[in-house]
Amino acid sequence: MSSLLTESDLTHEAHVVWLEDPDNLDYVRQALDKTPRRRNKPRYARDGRMVGYAELDDYAEADPDSGLYRRRVFFLLPHDRDTEPEGLYQEGAPGEAVDPRTIDVRKVGEKTRRSQQGPAAITGTRT
Repeated sequence: MSSLLTESDLTHEAHVVWLEDPDNLDYVRQALDKTPRRRNKPRYARDGRMVGYAELDDYAEADPDSGLYRRRVFFLLPHDRDTEPEGLYQEGAPGEAVDPRTIDVRKVGEKTRRSQQGPAAITGTRT
């Protein structure tokens, strides 16, 4: 599991929505964002692109001070492996990166050989 999120952070997740096919990605970054709604696509204010997000169930409560909900967002930055396969993360991955194939509702996701080492880990060859 990611050391940055725990499953207790995800108790009210109802759905994971993918904007891109997760089977085409070695890893995704995940973070909890504060949003004004439980559902629908949240605003995205990072570099790079959002590739997915979680929707919350009807029992999720907003923070009493801010009125915002904490929802999981999946994203990639411009220098990540999918865009720059020979770049910084040709091998290795950022700390918040997990294999998108291991993500499910209320499940953080796991670091795998593929997410941490890239396609070469799966095929046994270097590209």
